[in-house]
Amino acid sequence: MKALEVLALTCSRGVATLFRDLSFAVTQGEWLALRGPNGSGKTTLLRCVAGLARPDAGEVVWDGKPSRGSEGRFRAELVYVGHLPGIKEELSAEESLRDALALRGVRRDDAAIAAALAEAGLEKRKHLPARRLSAGQRRRIGLARLALDPALIWALDEPLTALDDEGQALFRRLLERHLARGGLGLIATHHALFPAPVRELRLGA
Repeated sequence: MKALEVLALTCSRGVATLFRDLSFAVTQGEWLALRGPNGSGKTTLLRCVAGLARPDAGEVVWDGKPSRGSEGRFRAELVYVGHLPGIKEELSAEESLRDALALRGVRRDDAAIAAALAEAGLEKRKHLPARRLSAGQRRRIGLARLALDPALIWALDEPLTALDDEGQALFRRLLERHLARGGLGLIATHHALFPAPVRELRLGA
């Protein structure tokens, strides 16, 4: 079983230490919930794990090997989704999905793209530019991306933001599917999710 390990991670912003000597592990089929108030370091921790920010100390280990020094292999197995959808206003839902997958080097045929957008409730809106979509519909493009990306590690920052009840239920189904195929997750969320996390990590306590 592959495991994502965070070992003695320390990170500060300015004079404030967000977390110190933070250690935990998540194995395949599990997800860990990051909890805590705004500004407690949840986003920073996710970015450190994803290699988008450098911690003051400590390291991230994937499958027994430090992520630093094997960035290409590690990033191929990790998908990071921030709290903003990261979608260009002029692109359609279909174009946005294709671009997001292409940036990850993921190839999917037209049928798979269409099926993922339909599952996300965007079948009738897939050709609309993002500027004509609601915040929740933009989020659903990200859900379609998760459905098609084979990455084993999900590092997600408040993935339920702007989603209605149906969208949240879809995310829960995608999470269950991801874990069942051997994926794992590190998810910052204020919501209760099923399947339940293996544990909760509370920052800023």
